[in-house]
Order: sequence, then structure tokens, then C-alpha cells
Amino acid sequence: MSDKPPLRLGTRRSRLAMAQSGQVAEAVSQVTGRPVELVEITTYGDTSREHLAQIGGTGVFVTALRDALLRGEVDFAVHSLKDLPTTQPEELALAAVPLREDPRDVIVARDALKFTDLPSGARIGTGSPRRMAQLNAYARGHGLDIETVPVRGNVDTRIGYVHDGELDAVVLAAAGLSRIGRLDEVTDFLSVDTVLPAPGQGALAVECVADNASLIAALGELDDPLTRAAVTAERSLLAALEAGCSAPVGALADLLADGQIVKEMRLRGVVGTTDGTRMVQLSTTGPVPETYDQATALGRELATEMLAQGAAGLMGERAQ
Repeated sequence: MSDKPPLRLGTRRSRLAMAQSGQVAEAVSQVTGRPVELVEITTYGDTSREHLAQIGGTGVFVTALRDALLRGEVDFAVHSLKDLPTTQPEELALAAVPLREDPRDVIVARDALKFTDLPSGARIGTGSPRRMAQLNAYARGHGLDIETVPVRGNVDTRIGYVHDGELDAVVLAAAGLSRIGRLDEVTDFLSVDTVLPAPGQGALAVECVADNASLIAALGELDDPLTRAAVTAERSLLAALEAGCSAPVGALADLLADGQIVKEMRLRGVVGTTDGTRMVQLSTTGPVPETYDQATALGRELATEMLAQGAAGLMGERAQ
């Protein structure tokens, strides 16, 4: 190990944030030869008891970490990429987007039930308008009778509602449960054909100040170019819809391969009213983006088509 001082990694305090930051810390330590210490930071999103849709969603888990970076209290920070506002501040660099985990949503239900086996009137907990919209639309289209119930809290709290019998099921992100070693509690993986994930879901963002070229270069060793291209396209769609991360927008860019050769990238997007009565769902396919501009163009192109189909009217309050 180097005799240089440890690198300071800013992280939220939640068990999931600590787990994913710990994994990044290990990777950065291997790349740089320097120890990495976690600096725990409390964000507004962690302390507020309001629902994310009420407090605006965008940036509530991110601002305190970014402030610590800009004040020089930490050297770099790790975020869940889906929590990042779509506009990147000039003073900060998105130095790495590591290989993405499973982007899907999952169900943790009582009696090991799958989504389609839930009883009539089943109460499903989620804090996400995006999940509510798509679950309700799917149920409506397949003759299922469900009630989506807004919930907040960490993984333990949410799964606790199921164990206590308050809810029949909760919806969570597969990546989060994987990172804290609790995938065995999943009773059903939701196909992306049923529920498209949040833009950037399953991916992490490693951020540092923009003028630290040597740290940017070191952190860049963790970057996965295909993951970055995919999430850039997804977030470009979100930005072009002028929607924040609390809006009912789902997006997923995936790679279409012919054998071992990746041929194209397909971007799918959905927006809908939370009751699932009105949805706009479209996709576009193009060459795999090789630059930031190509990836953002893919997202903007699909957003333009979705807006032409009436997407703006389905998002409730527009992001300011």
C-alpha cells in the first residue's frame, strides 16, 4: 500500500449505500494502491419522512455529497446513478460508471408469491410513481386487481411491511438487494417487458471535482463504456422529457447482439399516469453510441417521439 494519505469516499449512511460504496472503495484501492476510507454523510432524502414525489425526488440524496466534494471534505463520492439530476454541474466530473448490476425491479411477496399469483385486491408497496404506473397498467391489461400503496424507508422497513402482514408485496430494485446480499428474499423478478426500470437503475456513479485530472484518470479505470453509453441514453430521454427522477418515467437501453458481436443499442421508454390508465411506451434502435453526443441523441430522439404521442400530459407536475 502507498504511504500517501487515504482517499476519502463520501457516501450516504444507509446499509445499501455503505455496501455499494465499500465495493467501489475496494476497486479504487486496487487501482490506486492507496487505502480508501468511507466518510458517512447524511442527505436530506435520508432524513425527510415525506414521499419522494412530494420533496421533488431530484437530487435529494445527492446534494449533501456534492457539497462535501466541493468543500474538499471528501475526494470522491458514490451515488446510485438513478438519483443523479440529469444536469451535470461543471465543477464536478462523472469519473466512472462501473459495470451495471441487474436493472430489473423485483417483488418480495408473502407466501413466496409471484406478481401474477397475488390475490385479488393485493396491496403492493412502492414509493415510485413509475412503478405504480406500470404495475397498475399491467394489472389493468391482464385482469388483475391490485392496489398500489405509497411507502418510504429502507429495505428492512419495506420488507417488514410484508412480514407484518400490512402489505402483500413490495417492489424493490434487484441491484440493491444483490449488493446487500438479500436476493434470496425475492419472490419474483419483474420482466422489463412488464416494468421498465428507472433511468440508470442498477448503475453507480463515481464523482469527483472536475479539476483533479489524476484522480479522474484513476477512477476512470472503473468505467464500463457500454454501461455509460446505456445510462447516458436513458438519462438523456429523462432530461428531454423535462422530468425529474420522481416522475413516472421508465427507460432501459440494452445491447442487441448477434452471437458475440454487439450490433445495436435499443432504447425503450415509458411514461404513464400512476393509475395506469394512460401510457406512452415507445422504443428506438440504433448503432451502439461511441460518444456522449451519440448516446444523448438516441435519448432525445425517443423523447421527441414520446412527447408527440402526449407524454408530457402524463407526468403530473413538470420538473422546474
